[in-house]
Amino acid sequence: MLISEALALGSAICMALSSMFINELNGRVPLMRLARWQITAAFLMTALAATALGGWATLGAWQFSALAGSGLFGIVLASTTYFAAIYAAGPRVTALLFSLASPFALAMGYVVFGETISAMQGAGVALILCGIVIAIGVRRRRPAPMIPLADGEPIEAPAPQESPSLKGIALGVVTAFGQAVGSLLARPAMAAGVEPFAAMAVRSGLAVIFFWALLLLPAIRRQTGEIERRDFPLAVISAFFGTALGMSLLMGALKTGSVGIVSTLSSMTPIVILPMVWLRSGKMPQPYAWAGAAMAIAGTALVSLG
Repeated sequence: MLISEALALGSAICMALSSMFINELNGRVPLMRLARWQITAAFLMTALAATALGGWATLGAWQFSALAGSGLFGIVLASTTYFAAIYAAGPRVTALLFSLASPFALAMGYVVFGETISAMQGAGVALILCGIVIAIGVRRRRPAPMIPLADGEPIEAPAPQESPSLKGIALGVVTAFGQAVGSLLARPAMAAGVEPFAAMAVRSGLAVIFFWALLLLPAIRRQTGEIERRDFPLAVISAFFGTALGMSLLMGALKTGSVGIVSTLSSMTPIVILPMVWLRSGKMPQPYAWAGAAMAIAGTALVSLG
């Protein structure tokens, strides 16, 4: 397996671990407060790593500008619309729409950079996307564990599901588009030799300013509440695996890998998370989830061998 592909898969694994820690905070920490905690912690971690590794010396003026634009689309825009899409359409639909980042990245990589993939790699990409759709797109008989029920009672019969709003669908598509554009803008800077931790420090630094500036809005300031002592460490651990390490691995993958292939492999988080959910909950995922995972594994093999 090529280095870029291994880094992209490592990014997916780290993002899955981060999601598990975030799920522990679900319902206890408001999303925008969690975003501030995570982005700030990730910026400090990546900035320290870049300083220790001499990564700042790899940044030039145009690389800084490209990475700032990447952070604007990939973190500021995509993160904000991601949170909003969860509220409007729910996490399952949002995750499904987020997988559109791969075809978006493939299309833009072809148009902007002239990147091409072999027929075998194209088939692998298709298998991975189909696996993701099967694993997270099939209707469940009951709400996902991360969606608490109002009365707390289990549902034995199929739960009625409303169609997601057009607003939620639009926000999910914008999220995927923002993530794809963020990867596209970062690609030239990473190919020029920018150190991955320095790249993420630049990208997350802009997001830090944005999310803290949101406190100027009364609606955001009103998101107050008691903070438990264990909440902040969990948020920091999540930031380490997600934005700091996971996204830095993604930046490293973009140094030599094509935008489309890297984006596809890094979008396998919904597949990678299946065994983690099984270990955490003690409940084996449904057969369709494993079928989707098997398709994704086969697709990964095609991508690597193509």
